[in-house]
Amino acid sequence: MRILLAITSLGVGGAERLVTALADRYAAAGHQVMLIWFHGEAELRPSDPRVRLENLNMRRSPLGVLVAMRRFRRFVRVFGPDVVNTHLLHANLLTRLLRLVTPMPRLVSSAHNTNEEGRGRMLAYRLTDRLVDISTNVSEEAVAAFVAQGALKPDRMLPIHNGIDTESFAYSPAARAQVRAELGLEETTPLLMAVGRLCEPKDYPNLLRAFASLDAGVVPPQLVIVGGGPLRRDLGMLADSLNVAHRVRFLGVRHDVPALMSACDLFVLSSAWEGFGLVVAEAMACRRPVVATDCGGVREVVGDAGFLVPPRDAQVLKEVMRRVLHLPEEQRERLGTIARERVLARYSLDAMAQKYLAVYRGIREGPHAAE
Repeated sequence: MRILLAITSLGVGGAERLVTALADRYAAAGHQVMLIWFHGEAELRPSDPRVRLENLNMRRSPLGVLVAMRRFRRFVRVFGPDVVNTHLLHANLLTRLLRLVTPMPRLVSSAHNTNEEGRGRMLAYRLTDRLVDISTNVSEEAVAAFVAQGALKPDRMLPIHNGIDTESFAYSPAARAQVRAELGLEETTPLLMAVGRLCEPKDYPNLLRAFASLDAGVVPPQLVIVGGGPLRRDLGMLADSLNVAHRVRFLGVRHDVPALMSACDLFVLSSAWEGFGLVVAEAMACRRPVVATDCGGVREVVGDAGFLVPPRDAQVLKEVMRRVLHLPEEQRERLGTIARERVLARYSLDAMAQKYLAVYRGIREGPHAAE
């Protein structure tokens, strides 16, 4: 099968990790794969050299969009894909419009969130829905949210949970020691960790306020936040105003997230909204205790293997973080084992790839056929 994957950009994010992992899986299985992204440098890339990579270098102007779409059209015509699978808002909508003038045997649109941040965007999904064969999203709740917001009809989107590379995301005592040495932390120093783009949906102000009110104790806890984004300066100023800047480290974009997760004692997701919460599953695969906001598909991921709190409630977030940090070691280890077993059973990369392939082939027997 010739598979063309397209995504808005290849920064370090959950959707980007998913798409590069899919590209690798498909190439390894003998499919011909092209991966196109619309703009920006590729911070993530597939590891399989058989995946053909193309950057449209789209400029943010009407002319820039037209030039990029002409290049995209040429790639589609030369590659001749059996299926085109697009990911994230701009790739989804622009590829739908391209189909008006460029034949595509099958087009699958994949969203990765419950909220596309605007009624106009949901309206754009609805107006272009007829141009796509089927859409997917990363959780049942995300599918329901798209339907509720009028982006499409109930039978036009399927849930496919994200997959985790459970070989890479696994607890490592050696990685824990190495990262803690890099950070200058003793083994007894409680370390909290968050991973994700520094942007509004992740609601890092909520996390910083909860962390600032957390009892420092004899050994004050530390917090590391991994990821880049437009709110870096604002978050740094907020940490300073809360008098915790000396205990909060913004590590920027990192490519050793599994090792960093091994080093932490508690993983925290403070998002106001999410689609699936891929980083939560990754932390669970590393046997880390998880405290996460109950948004999007996070409840589906966590199950009984972690702790859920309401979004935008720093007081409750603080209380649950404090409680988890004070759990007996035996209970924390048991919780970590349950978390990893849950990920192994439900969220493997191979299972996810097979679900997408079924959708590419037009296999569906109902709203949950892709699960």
